[in-house]
Amino acid sequence: MGSTFAGGLLPAASQAQAPSAPAEISAHGDLVIERALPGQVHAGKVLAAIQPHSDDVPIFAAGTVAKLLNEGYTGYLIRVTNDDMAGPGSVGNTVLENEKDNQAVGRVMGFKKIFDLNYPNHQMDNTSRVELKARLIFIFRLLKVDTVFCYDPWGHYEENPDHYVTAACVEAACWMAAGDKDYPEHFAAGLTPHAVTEKYYFARFQQRVNRVVDIGSTVEKKVDANLVNRAQGPAGEGGARLRASLRARNLRLPLLGDSDETANRNYIKQFVLANDAALGKKYGLDWAEQFHYIGPEKPPAEDYVKQHAVPL
Repeated sequence: MGSTFAGGLLPAASQAQAPSAPAEISAHGDLVIERALPGQVHAGKVLAAIQPHSDDVPIFAAGTVAKLLNEGYTGYLIRVTNDDMAGPGSVGNTVLENEKDNQAVGRVMGFKKIFDLNYPNHQMDNTSRVELKARLIFIFRLLKVDTVFCYDPWGHYEENPDHYVTAACVEAACWMAAGDKDYPEHFAAGLTPHAVTEKYYFARFQQRVNRVVDIGSTVEKKVDANLVNRAQGPAGEGGARLRASLRARNLRLPLLGDSDETANRNYIKQFVLANDAALGKKYGLDWAEQFHYIGPEKPPAEDYVKQHAVPL
């Protein structure tokens, strides 16, 4: 992995290229490995985990979010839709069960507060993006959010409009929240401009990846989050159901153990988090999550000033 890149960060091993292949240019830095840091090194910082649906953060980012919360962040969970099109039973029952799941995820993960924006599921391409941006800008300024997690606005092959509309609005809101002219009524109410300077963007399919996070210390918390995400998550009671179906055929899978609790936890780790295990193995880790990471930009003259400034 090489020498330390920064606190908790290591440069990823580069892959061999043919001599004639041009080096890839990354607008947001080279690929690095982010590891757990000891203590409350991020005390005073605020993160917002923004998901269109109740299962997005648990699947793609729960390990990294838990890591940052362990390191001192205060966290908020923002669910954008009401999840009325993905879950059990009638539409009304689906909404209720997903709301319960989202609240449970918030409790398990340790978020300070949960915001449900309640836009219609699968219909966000008909949602006012100006309105959603304004609501997000208000929240970012109110909570003084430093770091966001969300779908990648530049992720490829995303068919779900809730994902790509939310992602685009989050990216724009992060930028606009720092301005001193957008939504002056916010300032009259006592808010101030506030820049969101750090973004961890995840995707279901292809994306630029320049941050791999070691979640070995928080993978059990990620399992916990997926266990309570029952209505539409890929886990829930999956292990118990598989164990029962095998028993009906006089079969047993040792992986699932002798109880539904063990079956569900091991099912999640073996099957739901299979990509996390495969990604970790690629970088010499047990478990990992990947992101398109955008960090704070240094002032253009900062390095020059450090090198050349002299006392008056």
